[in-house]
Amino acid sequence: MGVLRHYRELLPITDKTPDVNLEEGMTPLIPLPRVSKRLGINLYGKFEGCNPSGSFKDRGMVLAVAKALEDGKRAVICASTGNTSASAAAYAASQGIPCFVLLPAGKVALGKLAQALMYGAKVIAVKGNFDRALELAREGAEKTGCAMVNSVNPYRLIGQRSGAWEICDVLGKAPDWHAIPVGNAGNISAYWAGYNEYKKLGKIDRLPRMMGFQADGAAPLVYNKPCPNPETVATAIRIGNPVSAHLARAAVSESGGEFNAVTDAQILEAQRVLAAEGGVFAEPASCAPLAGLMKLKTEGRLPEGITVTMILTGNGLKDPDTAMSQVGKPIEINDTLDDLMRVLGE
Repeated sequence: MGVLRHYRELLPITDKTPDVNLEEGMTPLIPLPRVSKRLGINLYGKFEGCNPSGSFKDRGMVLAVAKALEDGKRAVICASTGNTSASAAAYAASQGIPCFVLLPAGKVALGKLAQALMYGAKVIAVKGNFDRALELAREGAEKTGCAMVNSVNPYRLIGQRSGAWEICDVLGKAPDWHAIPVGNAGNISAYWAGYNEYKKLGKIDRLPRMMGFQADGAAPLVYNKPCPNPETVATAIRIGNPVSAHLARAAVSESGGEFNAVTDAQILEAQRVLAAEGGVFAEPASCAPLAGLMKLKTEGRLPEGITVTMILTGNGLKDPDTAMSQVGKPIEINDTLDDLMRVLGE
């Protein structure tokens, strides 16, 4: 059905809004019993990797592109660590309009770069970090009249609220904790706004604690200062000066939640656990929340028996190279039953 159709009454849709639709949304909320047992909680993963471009970005991008077209824009532009570029390029392609994406040179996972190029975007590699690419994209949008579709576009965050609505629709309530990776910091505030809207409508009777997790090498909200040279294996959250920091801080403060930092080693271990014990392959940034929950469990700060939803923001196939660097190689055998039986008996 798509986000614009399914939640039309909750979104700023008019009779003039184009019906943009790639069947985004309605992603599975996956129970994770083995990982739940490990942590002593009821854990669900909202697998946003099932969206059409493979990440949560599609929820907001569909509305941003629709409203841009309604406003008479005929091209879109964004800066990206990868997922935004893939999403913007996909929706632009579906509507037959140009898309320009600015990426930090050499800092984007190959799968995401391939997506943007295949969708037909004009990809511009900036010799600088994401924050500089974002500044340039904003300046370029002002000069050319292209629609800026980063999360500075308010429609992006409004569309992303739909993830919270889906969680509540499936659970019949809000979770106790909402665990989410934080990069440019728009998504955590979008979910918080979504939960609040559902509470005002009487669809839920309480709100979750918003728990935001950053990579230790790119954790400006944890350490309360910009990170001029962010570095982490979790490329999707390799952002040192998040544009929506003020919104994220408000969401965490109002909900009684917190920000926490996890190391790259903890993120990669969580990625392995999620795949090997949950059957879900998510990109490294998506696994920061699980890494954080595992860390809090070790510290004795994870309450027993609570219901936690964690947002698995992107598909693991976005960045297969990182995953392959952490696991063993295939076992090669001769094409004989004896060789096969030797391996099966190990």
